[in-house]
Amino acid sequence: MAFRSVLRSGAAYGALSDGMKTYLEGLTATHDGARVFAAITDDPNKRFPRSVHPVVHRHPVTKRKALFVNEQYTEKINELPAEEGKAVLDFLVKHCTRPEFTARFRWTPHTIAFWDNRAAQHLAIWDYFPQTRSGYRVSIVGDKPC
Repeated sequence: MAFRSVLRSGAAYGALSDGMKTYLEGLTATHDGARVFAAITDDPNKRFPRSVHPVVHRHPVTKRKALFVNEQYTEKINELPAEEGKAVLDFLVKHCTRPEFTARFRWTPHTIAFWDNRAAQHLAIWDYFPQTRSGYRVSIVGDKPC
C-alpha cells in the first residue's frame, strides 16, 4: 500500500525564527515546470509554465502565513544573488520536509484524500512498485498566491 506525504507548509513557516521570517518577507521565487516535466517529453520545443510567487504567502481564507517553495519547481529566489539564494532555498526545502511538518496517508482501495494546496504541498512517494497506481485528481482553480 502506497503512502503519500503532504507537507504542512504553514507549520513549517511557524517554526522559523522571527529573524528568518523577517528576512523572507517580501522575497519572491521563480517556479519552473520544465524542472519536472522537460525530462519526460520528446518535444524539444515544448514550453512549460514559469511563474513568480512570494516565498511566504498568506492563505486567502485563514490568513495564516506559509512557505511557498519546493524542491521540484522552485528554481531560484529572485532578489538574492545566486549562491545566497540557493543556500536559503536549500535550507527552506530541507526545513519544510522535516518529519514534524509531514502528514502521511496510506492508500487502500477506494480511499479518498483531500488537502488544501494553499496550506500544504503534495509529495508523491514512489513506493508502490511493481504495482500500478491509478486514480483521479481534481484541482480547483481559484486563489492567486498572496
